[in-house]
Parts: sequence; structure tokens; C-alpha cells
Amino acid sequence: MSELKPMKKVIVIGCGSRGKKYARVGKETGLFEVVAVAEPIADRRNHMKEVHGLSDEMCFETWEPLLELPRMADAAIIATMDRDHLAPALAAIAKGYDLLLEKPMSYCPEECVEIERAAKAAGVKVIVCHVLRFTPFFKALKRIIKEGTLGEIVNIQHLEGVGNVHQSHSFVRGNWGNSDESSCMILQKSCHDMDILAWLLDKRCERVHSFGSLVHFCEKNAPEGAPARCIDGCPHGETCPYNAVKLYLEDKNNAWFRGASTKKIEPTDADVEQVLRTTRYGQCVYRCNNNVVDHQVVNLEFEGGVTVSFTMSAFNKGGRFIRIMGTKGELTATMSDPIIRVYEFETKKSREIPVSDMATDDTIVGGHGGGDSGIMVAFHDLLCGEKSDSVCDIEETCRNHMIAFAAEKSRVEGRVVSMSEYEF
Repeated sequence: MSELKPMKKVIVIGCGSRGKKYARVGKETGLFEVVAVAEPIADRRNHMKEVHGLSDEMCFETWEPLLELPRMADAAIIATMDRDHLAPALAAIAKGYDLLLEKPMSYCPEECVEIERAAKAAGVKVIVCHVLRFTPFFKALKRIIKEGTLGEIVNIQHLEGVGNVHQSHSFVRGNWGNSDESSCMILQKSCHDMDILAWLLDKRCERVHSFGSLVHFCEKNAPEGAPARCIDGCPHGETCPYNAVKLYLEDKNNAWFRGASTKKIEPTDADVEQVLRTTRYGQCVYRCNNNVVDHQVVNLEFEGGVTVSFTMSAFNKGGRFIRIMGTKGELTATMSDPIIRVYEFETKKSREIPVSDMATDDTIVGGHGGGDSGIMVAFHDLLCGEKSDSVCDIEETCRNHMIAFAAEKSRVEGRVVSMSEYEF
């Protein structure tokens, strides 16, 4: 297995939450050695320097000088913001680096295709970070389907609960709240799910229809008397679940929120208070410049008439839930529950299937249910010449991204979209 294979060298471009996490998992598993980083924020760059024992010469503020150097590693991890993927990805591909590319590939279809074509032309390997494929949970679902327990799959109901507070942090106040600055919600948050549904079915999507809107996190729902910033003394602060003072300043256990908002590794209360007074993380959640939807439904028709209904919603605690219905039985499962339940038509009985090595925390801070570590092992194996069943080539990844783009087009234009419109 991977632990017996040689350690691979990587460079990391973008050392925020995801880049830092992939690098840390690579180090902890002994699979990867980080040999250089590029990150504009000094605190993050210095953290990577210390953790990975890098010299000053191997720590860059921007990716350009790093990728002007001769190739120095087996692969590059690119974890910049959505709209900043294309240029470093193409430059790294041109240097012959294999890539671990954070999802989504890009904010627009044209750039996704450009990356796909460049990678194929250069013959480099690319894994896009659809980490759900690498979780024990979804691998178990895939195995059950392949074994034929459910017969031919006819339809799937799948729900992604974003979580109300996660929505407020990432998709209202945070980096992905405005699609003009990042990408649309269905792409940024749910390209995971478009990909995993296509992977589970092993079929191509043919038609897409979608509805969704922003109904709650907007000006009209601001409580009476609420100031522009929570820290200025909101009369509803004690009862509001989105009170930034409580979420970021008073909750000392919420290290992820505090670090993301301040862009610091170990922020102080003074650091947090500063961002609450000066950045959008401190704004009333109903008075931000967000425009992405807070709920969306997508109906999908796959080859052979297989249908899928997908729901993404902010109005829940969070988590993923799935019901898979086939000609021989029905499966129900929750990603945070280590037990998969199957009802078989022939026996008229239900049985429980435990998921081995199940990581029940499916949040970003919990490593996406084991997906973060799983993808690093699979990436290492791929670099060593072994391809796991969870790994797909860049063409399939690109095609599955197009499902999200089609869903957004359907939502905006109010029509059924044929996937033939996204052929490349």
C-alpha cells in the first residue's frame, strides 16, 4: 500500500484552509513532502514555512516566480480562489507538474475545458478535489450499487444540508457570497454532489432543470433596529443565530471561523474584533453584498431514463442525506451515520450495513468524512502508478462540472437545459 511507496514532493499554491489541510495530511501520512509554497498572506506563508521546514527562498508571495523555476516536485497542489485557478494550473501543467486542483476547476465552463485540454495534451495527471468520492461512506454506497443489491437504479433523492451558520459564514459574509467575485452556489458548494451522483450511477447526465433563489439572507429580512454591524450593539443580538460577536469573538472553540475571518493562524481577540469592525464578517447577515441562492433544487435525467432530485438548502443543521431506489430494493443513508439501511423487495426485510472506518463528521473541519485524507492517499497512489476506483480522469471531472453549470443556466433562464449544450 501507499505507506511502502516513496514519498512524493509537492509545491503548494494557495495556503488557505484547503491548501494548508492537504499539505498537513500529506505530511502526517508520510506520503508527501512540501518543498515550496506560494501564498500572498504572510501569516499563512510563515506558518507553512515553519510546519514544513522551508527556507525563505522556497516561500513565495505569488505563484509566478515559483513556476518560473525548473520543476522541483512531482506535483502541485493548487488551492487558490475559484477565479484564480486557470493561470497557475496552466503554468504548472506546462512545467510537467501533476495536479491536485481544488474544486471547482474554475468559475466558468470555458476555463474548465481549457484546463482539461491542456492537461490531456501535456499528459499530466489531474485530480480535482471532489473529496466525497474518497470517503468510506460514498465508497460503500458505490460498492452496494455495483454488487447489484438494489438491482437497476431507477431514481435517487439526495439532499445537501449546508447548515444555516455555515451558509452565513461562507456564502453570505464570506468569500463565496457573491457569484460575481467567486462562483455560483450550485457550482461552489454542490459540484461535489453533481459529481458524486454521476459517479454512483456511472451514467451521463442528459437533461437538467433547476429552481432556486435567495429568500432569507437579504435586506428585507433585517430585524427592526439592527445596525449595519453586529458589534455596534444589535437589539436582537441575544437571540439572533447569526450574531457575529457570538460566532467569531465569544466562541473561542470555533477556531475555523476565527481563522477564516482574520486570515490568521492563531488570531487574538483583538484580531477578531478588528475584522468585525472593518470587514464583511462583522456585518449584519441581512445587510451584506451576497447574491448567491440560499436554497436550490435540481432535477436531473441520466442515461436510460434514471432520474435524480437534488436539494441544496441552508435551512438545517447541516449534513448529506440520500435515498437510492432500484428495481430490487431501496437504500437510505445519512453521511453522519455509520449505518446504511437497505430494504430488499424479495425478502420484504430491512437490514443494516455498517460502514467500516466511517468518519461521521462530514464538515470541512472534520475532514469531509474522511475524504480529505482519502484523496491524498489516492493522489499518492496515482503518482505511483495505481489508480483507485474513486479517481476519474480530467475529462470526466470536467463533464460533471458541466452539470452544475447547466443547473445554474436552468435556474436563471427558467428552462430545461440539455447537456448537449455543454459538449466539448
